[in-house]
Amino acid sequence: MITKQIAHAKVNLSLHVVGQREDGYHLLESIVGFADYGDVLTFEAADLTTLTISGPFAESLASEANNMILKAAHCFSGEKGAAIRLQKNLPVASGIGGGSADAAAALRGLAALWDEPLPTPEVQLALGADVPVCLASGILLMQGIGEEIRPVSGVAAKPLILINPGVFVSTPKIFRALATKENTPIELQKNHGWDWILEQRNDLQGPAVLIEPVITEVLDAITQAGAKLARMSGSGATCFGVFDTEDLAENAALTIGANHPNWWVQATRLTT
Repeated sequence: MITKQIAHAKVNLSLHVVGQREDGYHLLESIVGFADYGDVLTFEAADLTTLTISGPFAESLASEANNMILKAAHCFSGEKGAAIRLQKNLPVASGIGGGSADAAAALRGLAALWDEPLPTPEVQLALGADVPVCLASGILLMQGIGEEIRPVSGVAAKPLILINPGVFVSTPKIFRALATKENTPIELQKNHGWDWILEQRNDLQGPAVLIEPVITEVLDAITQAGAKLARMSGSGATCFGVFDTEDLAENAALTIGANHPNWWVQATRLTT
């Protein structure tokens, strides 16, 4: 039996840094959504667990002897094996949860293949702060260090474009550049929607722009293409644009991609 999972790109529609624990972990509040595009994983029963990687960003993972997918496999009993194949479509370390999404997809796929329950939430969180939210999927509010997750209603699916300019932004460096670690939290409402999302922010965007000014160029290109919202996702450098129609999103992706052939540009859609 062969099973298949899509590791959907995680999009931080907003990200508020609201504190820092004594152990150094930052307290975050983020409205998270997922794109209808991502890495593709397949799983087939085997004597040993192996991982084969292909796709446009496979080379970026070539030096990782024990990446997130294999770590996810080790969360199970270890008595069974699987031949795992990853088609790496998402840029690595780019603020859209590629590694965590891959780990979550691996947990789902291996649980189905081996007929085992998913590991506990504590084990999921130990894999990575974004793994539990990637397992949950949907439009979600993530709080704490990633352990508090609840659904958010009223945010409709919308066409998106995702753009990464091909630069790596150090997450620790961005957090160190934050002017304050105690910013205003997200205010939930009775009725959520895109007007509410527009009122939110990404507290990491300002420091990221100072470190990598090309992010401003990406955001400007998205805005000029007619997006109703242009914002950086996570700690960057991937940015997203929200559009009212698929034609607008696809035309924006084509135009920006032609003007910036070295950028990774993908038209997609927010799932709900």
